Amino acid sequence: MEKPHNSAIYRILDANLDRAREGIRVIEEWCRFSLRDLELADQCKHLRHELAQLHRPIFRQARDTLHDPGTQLTHIQEQSRASPDAVLQANLARTQESLRVLEEYSKLCEPAMADICKQMRYQIYTLESQLSRATHHSSLRSRLLRDPYTLPDLYLVTSPSETLVATVKAALKGGLKLVQHRDKDSSDSERLHTAHQLCQLCHQHDALFIVNDRVDIALAVNADGVHLGQQDVPMALARQILGPEKVVGRSTTNVDEMERAIKEKADYIGVGPIFATPTKVGKAPVGLDYIQYVSQNSPMPWYAIGGIDEQNLTEVLAAGAEKAAVVRAIMQDPNPTEITQRLLKKFPGHNLERSQ
Repeated sequence: MEKPHNSAIYRILDANLDRAREGIRVIEEWCRFSLRDLELADQCKHLRHELAQLHRPIFRQARDTLHDPGTQLTHIQEQSRASPDAVLQANLARTQESLRVLEEYSKLCEPAMADICKQMRYQIYTLESQLSRATHHSSLRSRLLRDPYTLPDLYLVTSPSETLVATVKAALKGGLKLVQHRDKDSSDSERLHTAHQLCQLCHQHDALFIVNDRVDIALAVNADGVHLGQQDVPMALARQILGPEKVVGRSTTNVDEMERAIKEKADYIGVGPIFATPTKVGKAPVGLDYIQYVSQNSPMPWYAIGGIDEQNLTEVLAAGAEKAAVVRAIMQDPNPTEITQRLLKKFPGHNLERSQ
């Protein structure tokens, strides 16, 4: 049976190859410039280039835009978009529909092309799910900028461990919503690799991911922000590099450092070490008095940190802290999921939220 190689089929393939590539490009730009997710943007770019390779000259030669009645067709919903999400949904649908058309009509003349388009359609479905998670997480950052006190109550600061990723994953399953990757000793390549893993893991669980000290690594992995010590780069430079949507925190150990953080307009501050801790060798604990001062004078959210565990967290909260950061309490516990759940239950806001 002779395959129907005719100009109408070629025009259909030509139009839908263009339509699919245009739809993907719209999505790609949002991934690149708004979400700043280079991984999703690269997926879109790869799909576009794959479609371009399928766009044979014979398809373009059959194009007849002047006599195409479809150029006059429009719909009122195409004249405006209510939100960026509406733009994404429209172009995801456009791409999926075009790929289905390509799949069906290429069966008449290019069977191999039909299978490629079918697989690409499935990739777009997966991309749609990934975009949904990424866009939700972006809106979480936007809410945080509007109301900094939406920062989670419990903050995990990691310490080096052979089971680091598994421990963080288990804590996230327990309800943890904020993780800082802290690693002073590994090579840059190792820190970058681990940060990328943790960032992806946190975002899969709708949790925020912060990088300690290293603005460059935070930028490279699309972290939600960076936490700076007193000797790290200026906060203004960190904001310039990361952009206005990212969170920048600052460690403080006394009133003068807190005042400096206020002038720098830190998004949040760390307050401590409250108790003696091996992660801050040589630094004397500031005790509960500093907590009381900060609770009365800090205009931004803050985390008590340093030697805090399940046994003394109640004491820290009673002294005036509303949020707390922990290290060993989770990193060294044999069951990170359960200890995270127990720690969260100690925060009044968490119990109130669970009861509503």
